Amino acid sequence: MSDPATPPPRSAPLTPDLCVIGAGTGGLAFATAAAAFGVAIVVVERGRMGGDVGDTVIEALAAAGARAQAVREARRFGIVAAEPEIDDAQLHDHIQRVLTAQAPNVSAERLTALGATVLRGDARFVSRSTVMVADQAIKARRFVIATGARTAVPALPGLDGIPHLSVSDLASLTRRPERLIVLGGQASGVAIAQAMRRLGSQVALVDEGDLLRREDPEAVAILRRTLLREGVALHERATIKRAERAKGGVRLVIGDGASGSERTIEGTHLLLAGPAQPAIDGLDLELAGIRRGPDGIQVDRGLRCTNRRVYAIGDCAGGAPGSVGGGHVAEEQARLVLRNALFRQPGAFTPLAAPQATRTFPAIARVGLSEADALANGPVRILRWPYAESARAQAERTTDGFVKLVTDAKGKLLGASIVGAQADELIATIGLALKREMSAAELAELLAPWPSLSEVSKRAAASFLVPLATKPLLRRIIGILRRFG
Repeated sequence: MSDPATPPPRSAPLTPDLCVIGAGTGGLAFATAAAAFGVAIVVVERGRMGGDVGDTVIEALAAAGARAQAVREARRFGIVAAEPEIDDAQLHDHIQRVLTAQAPNVSAERLTALGATVLRGDARFVSRSTVMVADQAIKARRFVIATGARTAVPALPGLDGIPHLSVSDLASLTRRPERLIVLGGQASGVAIAQAMRRLGSQVALVDEGDLLRREDPEAVAILRRTLLREGVALHERATIKRAERAKGGVRLVIGDGASGSERTIEGTHLLLAGPAQPAIDGLDLELAGIRRGPDGIQVDRGLRCTNRRVYAIGDCAGGAPGSVGGGHVAEEQARLVLRNALFRQPGAFTPLAAPQATRTFPAIARVGLSEADALANGPVRILRWPYAESARAQAERTTDGFVKLVTDAKGKLLGASIVGAQADELIATIGLALKREMSAAELAELLAPWPSLSEVSKRAAASFLVPLATKPLLRRIIGILRRFG
């Protein structure tokens, strides 16, 4: 018989070529591609495969809200319709169907079928070359940290004793909040506030700063007017004193800096949609010689950490949360790291080349330098074209918006901001042009179908050439050539 005091033998260390910690969008993209090349890889995930569902919930609710709003605005097209009725059970079913449709592509079974090893549990570094998951050691040639970020709970007096929601929690609600307070006026908060208002909830959006302060102020002004017109109560630059329980819900106490008085905002539900913080606590990074800062793990342009055998991608990497992030960024970073880890091909991630967009109506999208940042660096030209000049926008009654391009004095593209219908789609073309270091004149050669919203981008770029038509030298050349028939 064995001695009962003898501890069970530990499993032999796993020695894969690669190990990725976190199975969100970036981690899964990295693991799937590595496994497709036949590389031995271990994937560690402590929570849900596929990561946080918040972005998917926003997408599902925004789509439902857009349908409801289309019914309300049908009269503009000569269609008479009653106020839409929202069926809470079917709305909940819609969200669940969207989540369920994604589940097979992010499952542990799929990764296992591809040849990856999936471990469930908390990962922690115990040395520069070893990660532990429970009692299982992993000694990989390269590690990739892809743990993402989580919404930070603000240090607000009284909040600890009050139930509050995250964006992901909305997926499990079987009844819409009657009166929703959204705390946080950046991309996710604004998208949820608009979607829930369109779906019939009373919504108050509260932020201690300006709405969408990273976006072009002119673009935000157009969206702000839309939110107010649709009935979202906006409380910007609010001094939030405390949170309190109220009959049937929650109350926020807001201070008035000028008079010293206080006012209250009451709701049945409170949703936190503030800044995100990198989800890296508990990894014991210091034992691996990995430095971290307030904005995440310190990485170089190639996404390597201070421990050269470890990379960090996605929202846990320094500089990502709240500025340039999202699943598309994590996937691009995964591609760059895989090329380096497998093929020794150096690559650098350029944040300015990553388009960002809100899931609002109208949408706001941007890529590259903003107008303000470009002006701070030297002479620039601002090219803009309004949606109102588009036949497509006129036909669809979506004329609020514009395309704004920022170029240097010679016309090289530096950045762009778009507000309007399908801005999140239009920005992709400009993002590619920026990545390829194209000029406005080259972008103006875009052959867009007519009528389409892509024409707005084309015309904005073509406006760079307008001053050339008045140059005397060019007119003399035209006159000379005319003489030759």
